[in-house]
Amino acid sequence: MSASKKTAWAVTAAALLPLLTAAPALADTVDNKEEKQPKPPARMSSVGGTLLAVPGTQVKLGPGAPVLPKELSARSWIVADAETGHVLASHNAHWPLAPASTLKMLFADTVLPKFPRTATHTVTPQDLAGVGAGSSLVGIKEKQTYTVHDLWLGVFLRSGNDAVRVLSAMNGGLGQTVEDMNARADELQALDTHVESPDGYDAPGQVSSAYDLTLIARSGMQKPDFREYAATARAAFPGEQKPGKKRETFEIQNTNRLLTGALGIAPYQGIAGVKNGNTTHAGSTFTGVAERNGKVLLVTVLNPSSKEQHAVYKETARLLDWGFAAAGKVQPVGELVPPKSARTNPTAEGDGSSPAPGENAPGSDTAKAAAAEKSGGVGVALGVVGGVLVLLAGGVLLVNRRWPLPELVRRRPRTDAPAGSDTSTGPDAPAGPGSPPAPGAPAGPGAP
Repeated sequence: MSASKKTAWAVTAAALLPLLTAAPALADTVDNKEEKQPKPPARMSSVGGTLLAVPGTQVKLGPGAPVLPKELSARSWIVADAETGHVLASHNAHWPLAPASTLKMLFADTVLPKFPRTATHTVTPQDLAGVGAGSSLVGIKEKQTYTVHDLWLGVFLRSGNDAVRVLSAMNGGLGQTVEDMNARADELQALDTHVESPDGYDAPGQVSSAYDLTLIARSGMQKPDFREYAATARAAFPGEQKPGKKRETFEIQNTNRLLTGALGIAPYQGIAGVKNGNTTHAGSTFTGVAERNGKVLLVTVLNPSSKEQHAVYKETARLLDWGFAAAGKVQPVGELVPPKSARTNPTAEGDGSSPAPGENAPGSDTAKAAAAEKSGGVGVALGVVGGVLVLLAGGVLLVNRRWPLPELVRRRPRTDAPAGSDTSTGPDAPAGPGSPPAPGAPAGPGAP
């Protein structure tokens, strides 16, 4: 080979070398990106049924049953009948994931029964210490006095971490509240759930699952106050008390877009709660309960990957629509189990499971439900204070023969708040007293 040819070959090789080495590097980049995509555990919990332990979508379509919606991108979701406890369909139901503010359902189910709504508390600096950066807030101020009712409105409507901290302080502190919540999760057999922060703020090791959150929501909806708060769209919240002046209030609106109809999301027909969330680690999360034609469904959706705006609400609505259309046309793939303390009643219908001790006390919701069941299951729906929800004449008393579910409210489509009237951001944007952030402002990292 001549000197000139050797020189030309060397130049060509030198030019090609970066290209030859770049191709494998590019392939490695793609492979690494795919490897970073989270995958569900190969085997998950079998609580509620063996199919729920299997990764992927689980559904048993019968004759005439509609197929599942195609536009579903959530890492995990579940559709369940709130009355029978039947799981109609699921996708990675027991995958332990960060729950964000949906964990506040467990906080409420645990702490709400402990204090009468008329009790008052004056906030100290210690009560609000350690609220995470970027947290959603209702606007609680130090040295101001609030009723327990005010505080729960702050938790349910504005997902206020400040309200959670104050109620936790009343409950003996954060450590005691976390301990109580973990014990409550164990009692409910929500065994995928581990609590580190009662407000749902991102914390190492804090997880729940679509299955567990649905169990927790079902338990919470047994409580009249829980139902009321979860279904309240708007409320007046106390502002700062200034000397010699009447204490002013400001309006707060529920961050559940399917309830309020805001930012382009239409109110979902029959929606009655429950809770939404959003954090950096968890993404968007939501558990909803809705009633239609006497059927009550619970749907939980965790962390959609779709670029569709407000995907968590839209995917929830699609699954609710599917569930109502598929009811009676699918075979259950599992069930929502009752609490550990539920006792066996040999005379009960179905499989014999009965409510926990004390739940059948005369005059209780459960006792009323049981009485209504014997008379055909028809009763009067629960009225919600404040005029946010209204009764429909002849409301149906919803009864679960396996584990009675008290009556749920039924709401007419809202006419007093046009879509898009809310100016807050995201599922759980921070809210200052009377002055929500501008549309599009970030909620901040880790803000549930």
